[in-house]
Amino acid sequence: PPHIVEKLREVVLDPKTHRYSASRGIFNLRKEIARFYERRFGVSIDPETEAIAVIGTKEGICHLMLAILDEGDVVLVTDPTYPAHLYSVIIAGGTLLRIPLREENKFVPDLAEISKEIVPKPKVLILSFPHNPTGAVVDLAFFEEVIDFAKRNEIIVVHDLAYADIVFDGYVAPSILQVKGAKDVAVEFFSLSKSYNMAGWRCGFAVGNRYVIEALAKLKSYYDYGIFTPIQVAAIVALRSDPDVVRQNALVYQRRRDVLVEGLNRIGWRVEKPKATMFVWAPIPEPYREMGSMEFAKMLLEEANVCVSPGIGFGSYGEGYVRMALVENEQRLRQAVRQIRRALKLK
Repeated sequence: PPHIVEKLREVVLDPKTHRYSASRGIFNLRKEIARFYERRFGVSIDPETEAIAVIGTKEGICHLMLAILDEGDVVLVTDPTYPAHLYSVIIAGGTLLRIPLREENKFVPDLAEISKEIVPKPKVLILSFPHNPTGAVVDLAFFEEVIDFAKRNEIIVVHDLAYADIVFDGYVAPSILQVKGAKDVAVEFFSLSKSYNMAGWRCGFAVGNRYVIEALAKLKSYYDYGIFTPIQVAAIVALRSDPDVVRQNALVYQRRRDVLVEGLNRIGWRVEKPKATMFVWAPIPEPYREMGSMEFAKMLLEEANVCVSPGIGFGSYGEGYVRMALVENEQRLRQAVRQIRRALKLK
């Protein structure tokens, strides 16, 4: 949004802001993060000990795994999932235990499926709702189950709330920290990339359990000097923005979703409308299912000139699906549907 860009332009002209910054984020940004969580979710955050700025949540989650995992520690991760959730654990030397997300459960994990006899006991559970790539959503009751599960099993919960504002049809994404006692076991990452179209600025933050936040802060103090100060100041302005700014942004994605999903259904490709995220998770049409997602995606690229992501790239349980990103305008999406129709001939 222009007012955020203008603040960046203003601050960058001050030579003092070109000095090293603070690895955990300037204090005024952390104060604004605390105000934002209080205003948005009714959650009290101590800006000194329970908030940290990160150079994008991808960096934050990857560094957090390095900070809290020892070699061989078991981490519960949903499958399919955003690849950084998988590879952050692998890079840190952890052991992945995948929780399958199935269509019959609306791509929401069944915590009862997780055996209590896992040895060694899991140390961390990574979740992200609204979910990339499936677009699945949850309510606060689900997070209440998660926190109860985590406390009973002494597990740290890491929740990635990247798509909090890309929501449709009246759905409101909850924060896991809204659950009573969540800060005893959980931290949550929030990104400005999607909400404010600031993807290239690499700015996000984590809030929650003070010991987990401190572990991340300690590691980051050795790795980086924080985000460029003018970006942090602009982030303060972003968090103070009128909520209508993000609502209008979400409406752009909603219109694109409608054009794409309705178009695909018209040509015989049965796809449901997601309630959140900037993605459509589409089952491969029956006549092409045996090809697998990688070969099907290659066929769409070669024969329809349309690029989609094969589901297998998000985990083994992503096989049988492709992910479509709502990053093109409505006209281009209509064009993509026409080209897919000619290539697949489903009707």
